[in-house]
Amino acid sequence: MNDFLLPRRGALGLMGAGVGALGLAACSGPSTASSGGGTASAEKTDWSAITPADRVTIWTNHPGSSQPVEAEFLTRWAKENADIEVEFVTAGSNYDEISQKFQAALTGSDLPDLVLLSDVWWFRYAINGQLAPLQDLLPAAGVDVDNYQDGLYADYQYDGSQWAVPYCRSTPVFYYNKAHWSAAGLPDRGPQTWAEFEQWLPKLAAAGTGAQAPYGLGKGTGNATWIHQNLIWGTGGALSDEWTMTVDSEQVLAASDYLRGYITKGWAAVSSSDQASDFGAGLYSSVIGSTGSLSGILEAATFEVGNAFLPGGEAGQFVPTGGAGFAVPAKRSPEQQLAAATFLKFLAEDDNTAYFSQNTGYMPVTTGAVNSAPMQEVYARTPLFKTAVDQLANTRTQDYARVFVPGGDQSTVTAWEKVMLQGAASKDAWGTAQSEIQQSYAADVEPLLKS
Repeated sequence: MNDFLLPRRGALGLMGAGVGALGLAACSGPSTASSGGGTASAEKTDWSAITPADRVTIWTNHPGSSQPVEAEFLTRWAKENADIEVEFVTAGSNYDEISQKFQAALTGSDLPDLVLLSDVWWFRYAINGQLAPLQDLLPAAGVDVDNYQDGLYADYQYDGSQWAVPYCRSTPVFYYNKAHWSAAGLPDRGPQTWAEFEQWLPKLAAAGTGAQAPYGLGKGTGNATWIHQNLIWGTGGALSDEWTMTVDSEQVLAASDYLRGYITKGWAAVSSSDQASDFGAGLYSSVIGSTGSLSGILEAATFEVGNAFLPGGEAGQFVPTGGAGFAVPAKRSPEQQLAAATFLKFLAEDDNTAYFSQNTGYMPVTTGAVNSAPMQEVYARTPLFKTAVDQLANTRTQDYARVFVPGGDQSTVTAWEKVMLQGAASKDAWGTAQSEIQQSYAADVEPLLKS
């Protein structure tokens, strides 16, 4: 495995991945406090003696406008698996709403067999024993776990167990308007570093492109921290060192002040809606957005689009992965769990993984799909789709403060909002976030960690 790819988890070797940018809604999410979900039995199940249930219910938000893709999956499934009926249920419009619905359902019996969970939620359910461990269940259902892209599969490991599998996965990438780049006399590529981008921004501003700004940020309390971990990491900083919170460290404050400078100098503006959509409409010369936004951008843009790895800094060039994966609730019966895992096997087949990626823009989560003829045709026809796959070599484990502390993502996003939109002092905004995250960790996480 490439040294830059994500390590498999040890007892505290935690990591997650999220999807979004400034402009995607985020909520603080539920607490890690137990909601009656119960824990999986300590006794190992003899899966060879279990007959799968005849129905699988899946909670999803149809990420990447994937409802037609999921409908096609049902058609394909029914042709070869008439013994098990599968239903996709719209459990919310985003990951927040799914998580809140799942939190409420844990106290009752109306649970799904599979639930789509993002990076800032799966850990809190796993640590409370509300998810079924999958390391034995997946092979029992015939899932070829070695075919998953190693770093993406490892995202859901904790304390020696596997708690979910990747489904809709992405990285943030740098998008740019090639016509605007040409007008500014810039090379046809993304900036290799933030320092280089800073040199390019005045040229873009003076190029007469008609853009509202050379660089676009999403509106309001979007999921800014997912993207801008890259900027912080490039300075040599981080939001946390494992469970030591460094949210108001010197490097974080410097990154915050640096990005605020883009706005005060007229190089960046905050979108009134979604920065990826506004970029596709030609309102910005460049943005950072999810890989999952690529299909929509290409469909909307009347100009030639380029994309590239995220810019690096003095400490290196890093990127977080993003997206969500499917987990199995612990309270479902072994029969229901085995049926759910059987459907996960179907989703992980290379043809289906490639079909999902082709039609959504998310990365293929299996190595077989990446190397498959359909995906190679996609990459040959539209090389922009391969940028995120190639960028996996630069992935870095996300900061615990964002993905494993309840409310951590929201606290840091609020800090970005205060600085970017309200002009608050970085020291004050990030100091508040540090205090909130430290308190949440002490109350909701530290007591549950295993020694």
